[in-house]
Amino acid sequence: MEEEKELSEQESLKLITEMIQKAKGGFHENGTSAILWGSVVSIAGFISFTENYFRYYIGFDIWLIVLAAIIPQIFISIKENRNKKVVSHDEKFMDATWLVYGISIFALMFYINVVPSVSEHFIADYDKSQLLIKNLQTGAIQNWKPFIFGQSSLYLLLFSIPTLITGIARRFKPMLFGGLLCLALFITSCYTTTMWDMLLMALAGIFNWLIPGIILRSRFLKGKNC
Repeated sequence: MEEEKELSEQESLKLITEMIQKAKGGFHENGTSAILWGSVVSIAGFISFTENYFRYYIGFDIWLIVLAAIIPQIFISIKENRNKKVVSHDEKFMDATWLVYGISIFALMFYINVVPSVSEHFIADYDKSQLLIKNLQTGAIQNWKPFIFGQSSLYLLLFSIPTLITGIARRFKPMLFGGLLCLALFITSCYTTTMWDMLLMALAGIFNWLIPGIILRSRFLKGKNC
């Protein structure tokens, strides 16, 4: 009886382990979301760079496609959650990491868009003359609009955080190297103009997410067909 009970426990443990392995999915496992966000960020970055470099305008803000990508991401997340039967603690940690990252991105966007306007009102209430600047070359006086310095650098820094965590936790070298490269791009962006920052953003999208996502997707499909 004791021998049968021991075998039963081993079989149960093996079954639980297999279920956990089969249940793994998501941004950091099947690569779908990584490919999505890597694609939209790289496309938006490259087009924004060429707009500034060649001085043309496509008629709308290309970075709106990043916001539009939220819609397919919702459907991807719903589908993946339905397919998960068992979620390990490790998987919950990874999901929480990317959820906090997404919230942080929107918080940064809110900060960049709101703070300059609020600052302008504060300065105007204190002394309206501080909102006027003089062009030393032409002598013309014009209104000064507050803005956030180094916006792209802040995004690049934030991009690297969840990728590095995933690369280290999963021991997945493409994301580890992608996150480290993104940090290097962040440092570079501190010394470049906004135009070149857009090119750095595009490179971040490719190496931080798109390439690791393609590798993950390929591995996921191979494992699924086994």
